[in-house]
Amino acid sequence: MTLTVSRPHQGEFAWSVTIAPDMARGEAAADQIQQVIAGAETGESVQLWIEQAADHDDAFAADLGFQPYRDLWRMQRPLPAPRATITTRAFVPGPDDEEFLAVNNRAFHWHPEQGGLTAADLAERMAESWFDAEGFRLYEQDGRLAGFCWTKVHPDETPPSGEIYAIAVDPDFHGQGLGKPMTLAGLDHLADQGLTVGFLYVESDNDPAVATYHRLRFDHRSTNRAYRHTVE
Repeated sequence: MTLTVSRPHQGEFAWSVTIAPDMARGEAAADQIQQVIAGAETGESVQLWIEQAADHDDAFAADLGFQPYRDLWRMQRPLPAPRATITTRAFVPGPDDEEFLAVNNRAFHWHPEQGGLTAADLAERMAESWFDAEGFRLYEQDGRLAGFCWTKVHPDETPPSGEIYAIAVDPDFHGQGLGKPMTLAGLDHLADQGLTVGFLYVESDNDPAVATYHRLRFDHRSTNRAYRHTVE
């Protein structure tokens, strides 16, 4: 198996390298990563993602000059969950694009992947085979989009599972406790598709979100760890 190498759409990194869980952390992988580093210019940074990272991965990354800077937790729970107490509707491509992008970018202004989403980025994601507008749930209040819960089905997992792909509440509506019912609205949709496992990814240091998911009976199952290396 080869590494996945990409150029991020935005952010500080010239290149991003991902190691899947079933790839050996050996000489072949190290050689490929060193080739990526060699292709970066002085002052540029390279990102290394190790999915389902284990303790020994820190030493592997350190030997290549990388330092850890970010942990993304996979949290998981069985489905169904308690039903949501709010009413949501499906996203409508086109008419809902502009308002969604505005809410998304206000809510995720700090986020390296989800923040700064453009119309082209949204169109690219909607063109993916997994996109399902019914699984993209919107919650409106007083004629405005107050929040959304975008889900994604993973039929190739065993058993097939459903992901809370992106969830946010517009900052104007913070303080109303919408995080929990918005999450449950997404889980409702996934359970209604016959799925028995729901999961999401969350920054390990996002204490309010982690606390909310623990209260919803999500457990920490694995960690995707990001490392950075700046070429000198």
